[in-house]
Amino acid sequence: MEDLDMIIDMVKQEMDAAMKHLDHAFQKIRAGRASTTMVQDVMVEYYGAPTPINQVANVMVPDAMTISIQPWDRTAIGAIEKAIINSNLGFAPMNNGENIILNVPPLTEERRRELAKLAKAETESTKITIRNARQDGMKELKKLDGVSEDLIKDAEEKIQLVTDKYVKMCDEHLKVKEAEIMKV
Repeated sequence: MEDLDMIIDMVKQEMDAAMKHLDHAFQKIRAGRASTTMVQDVMVEYYGAPTPINQVANVMVPDAMTISIQPWDRTAIGAIEKAIINSNLGFAPMNNGENIILNVPPLTEERRRELAKLAKAETESTKITIRNARQDGMKELKKLDGVSEDLIKDAEEKIQLVTDKYVKMCDEHLKVKEAEIMKV
């Protein structure tokens, strides 16, 4: 049935979106190495409008422990510095008049554990989203009229198999991220 396939596809799309969100969240959780993703969500007050940092400056990673931010407009350097401080990322920006240097401190054992907990919380949140997508799909199946019970049972089984697959993927992503975080 076309309706059954549409519902299953809708569930898969929601679960794919949840996995993309998890991957994005994991990019923000640093694992001891400098990365441009650490500052990608910093908004700079630029000519009165909040602007993403990568639209007012060139963000680079010259080495594993340093992020370099070179504004295209030197008058924005103060606003960029202020935005980094206000973002609560835990960086102390150093301004040399031309660019801003962020030194990424090595992670302490305690901070690594906190980041691992954060990764686990993000994973659990994603699993909840996946289960909610399953639940929505099951509700949609029950709303269908004129479809045999056998076809609905088959569709429910397919949705459950997809759900199990995505939950397993979440666990695998978490295992990789935790290993990355805990690696000294």
